[in-house]
Amino acid sequence: MSEKPGIFTIYCQLMKLRVVILLQITAICAILAHDLMVRNGSLEGDRTWYETLYACVITLAGGTLAAGGSNAINMVYDRDIDPGMSRTRSRPIPSGLITPKHAMFFGIITAITGSAIFLTLHWKAAFWALFSVIYYVIIYTIWLKRRTSQNIVIGGVAGSTPPLIGWICASVVSIPNDLNPFNLGSPVPWMLFLLIFCWTPPHFWALALYRSGEYAKVGIPMMPDVKGAHRTLFESKIYCILLLLLGSVPCFWPQAGLPLAWAFVAGGLTLWYSISVFKIDPNEELDSDGRMPMAFASFMRSLGYLAWMFLTFVYVVAVPQNQIWWWSAALLLIIPVTNRLMLSWKASMKNKRVLNAE
Repeated sequence: MSEKPGIFTIYCQLMKLRVVILLQITAICAILAHDLMVRNGSLEGDRTWYETLYACVITLAGGTLAAGGSNAINMVYDRDIDPGMSRTRSRPIPSGLITPKHAMFFGIITAITGSAIFLTLHWKAAFWALFSVIYYVIIYTIWLKRRTSQNIVIGGVAGSTPPLIGWICASVVSIPNDLNPFNLGSPVPWMLFLLIFCWTPPHFWALALYRSGEYAKVGIPMMPDVKGAHRTLFESKIYCILLLLLGSVPCFWPQAGLPLAWAFVAGGLTLWYSISVFKIDPNEELDSDGRMPMAFASFMRSLGYLAWMFLTFVYVVAVPQNQIWWWSAALLLIIPVTNRLMLSWKASMKNKRVLNAE
């Protein structure tokens, strides 16, 4: 029998750190993009590298705790349905590793602490951190998740706030000093917010298609189970079109300070991801577990897409503007090659594990 993991490991499992880390990458990218835009003159202000580092540390600490705490509370509320799905039945509460009361206490304290950390930089950052916690727990987990097939769409607001928080932490001096939390002094953070918001439905619905039927068994009205695969794919394609349009919109906002090359790079990446969504065939032959292979392939590509979009956003504002088109073209050539190498590496590692198991 395997030994029971330590309490620190259990807490990390409650926080779903793998998901949280991806969200924090988007926040860090927002900080880096802001400060690079300040340094190249696209935004007003003056930022030192120490201030950049400090903002990153605060954002990582506060964001990880706030998001992780809300994930722990989510697991407490979902403890009745988690045992019914293969993806969630090994979580700490269904596994008996921790009591719901203990997990709830940990989640509340962690989420509040994480939100409060942002007060060291700006109250607007603390507001959006606490907003995302309350929205995720109350609006999504308690209210929407078990009531509507649009649960992921509306609930996606909570997961879209990290770039807002990161941008605020980087613009503590230049951000408008008013009582309006929506006034961040630039349309750029809201573009990044909408990027995650429009990405969430096709990302999660691909996973739901791959695991078709699991959510229905536990009473969760996920889109593929309620409306069917064809309707799910139709709406997923709409969001892909919105993502494609979103990349070009900031070019028409002079105050945003973004180069036209961003539309070129963002459009190329979005087409690369959208192809995987359009290739999903609801009538394709299922694998040995009764699942849709192309849906899983699209889900995995969506993870890479979001990471690449934020990393390339930083890249575009960082490269010399008089050479940006050469740098952007090179990037679009590098990304597919890098992705192919990563897939080959993962496949080889999987084959090695199979051979070792045999």
